[in-house]
Amino acid sequence: MTVRVEARNLSLDYGDVEAIRDVSLSLADGRIYGLLGRNGSGKTSLMSLLAGFRRPTAGEALVDGEPVFENGNATRKVCLIREGADTVDSMEKVEAGLEFAARMRPYWDDAYARRLLDRFELSARKKVGDLSRGQRAALAVTLGLASRAPVTMFDEAYLGLDAPSRYVFYDELLRDFMEHPRLVVVSTHLIEEVSLLFEEVLILHEGRLILQDEAEAFRMRGANVIGPRDTVDRFVAGMTVLERRELGPTASAVVYGEFDDHLRRKAVEAGLEVGPLPLQDLFVHLTSSQEGEDDRS
Repeated sequence: MTVRVEARNLSLDYGDVEAIRDVSLSLADGRIYGLLGRNGSGKTSLMSLLAGFRRPTAGEALVDGEPVFENGNATRKVCLIREGADTVDSMEKVEAGLEFAARMRPYWDDAYARRLLDRFELSARKKVGDLSRGQRAALAVTLGLASRAPVTMFDEAYLGLDAPSRYVFYDELLRDFMEHPRLVVVSTHLIEEVSLLFEEVLILHEGRLILQDEAEAFRMRGANVIGPRDTVDRFVAGMTVLERRELGPTASAVVYGEFDDHLRRKAVEAGLEVGPLPLQDLFVHLTSSQEGEDDRS
């Protein structure tokens, strides 16, 4: 089945705090989306709205054109996994958590869930309340992956995992996505670790969606231009310079904008080096720049 998730002028207030501010977006089936934002940017609030966990203050969250809040036909297609497997009673055993998921998740794959437990070296006989933070994170991502929900969202559910276990999660996510395509959203602070999984990137800042773009196109928006100070300054004149540094006669300038092959050739002809910027650096520069614009507004 194909599925589409939409937000139309979506807002969410917590009293006098505006967590989500007039967000509109459209997410298509068969893609892995990276949802990026600083602490307090509204990532968790947005995912809760898209999963039907919360009623919007204004606007709509839709799954296949239907409002998701208090709509069983829509919510059955969605699985939102948050850190710590918080949907499982801490007094129950891991086994009971799997059994509950099997009853609640119409697309559940129990055999896959148990293979994942083996990969994470997690016993189904252990009580959830006795699990370490890393083991709870392993249970959380197991519940998400094995749900096989058409819309699967991970709200930093894997942060408690150690590095080797996180890479198990990344490998399993990609492998299972290739075998069972669906719409996946991953919210993360560990951008560089997981960025190669993303086909599209969304950036939230202070509750607003400030960017939605193809991951590769986003990476092409930035470049690090390095060379003699005067040559760098002449080349980047008129461009959006996010950061400039000097070391003796050499300067580097981080530029943001469409940096196409023509510009790259011109830079090389001018004797400059042009390097790509990691997705994480672009994110940091863009949100820092946005903060400056907000402060001036």
